[in-house]
Amino acid sequence: MNIALIGATGFIGSAILAELLQRGHQVTALARQPDKVPAQPGLTVVQADVQRASEVAHAVKGHDAVISAFNAGWTNPHLYDDFLAGSKAITAGVKAADVERLLVVGGAGSLYVAPGVQLVDTPSFPEQWKVGATAARDALKWLQNEQDLAWTFLSPPAMLHPGERTGHFRVGGDELLMNAKGDAPAEITSADLAVAIVNEIEAPQHLRRRFTVGY
Repeated sequence: MNIALIGATGFIGSAILAELLQRGHQVTALARQPDKVPAQPGLTVVQADVQRASEVAHAVKGHDAVISAFNAGWTNPHLYDDFLAGSKAITAGVKAADVERLLVVGGAGSLYVAPGVQLVDTPSFPEQWKVGATAARDALKWLQNEQDLAWTFLSPPAMLHPGERTGHFRVGGDELLMNAKGDAPAEITSADLAVAIVNEIEAPQHLRRRFTVGY
């Protein structure tokens, strides 16, 4: 497939890029600074500002799907506004380019830990991640009203870290996954999160839905 990838230099995005190329997909990475994306076989890098829908549309036109691992920057003083503006511009650009399939990588904060209670609203949620998690939650709410795109939103588990690719994990829905003992949140490596993302692109199971994964 021809896949457009947003956020290819980030922690999750770089793992997605590696997984896509390993499976033989042709990837176009959108980057504000293309020289920051190392050249690799099967990879094309184009300059684009994802805060501008017109630039997104131009860059993704003709692709089979778009994967967005967009992050406005955890230390960005305007993180909330920039995250929402970027998320909306990406969606608008994908629609303008007539690309039907969009997979968005969000956060764990919007997963439910009890009826009506999301992780980001619990007292133990780390304060330094709260603005970004709230922005990702609100981006999901906005995306859930999108009727034209075949979108999917993936929330990682609460614990995400570097590590090996196993290809084995559990799949959940809107609730926070716990570990096998049920005494701590589930975790996953960035490599296996990328496997879940590319699996969903190749064989969609969660159209116009959110899902999560974890060990």
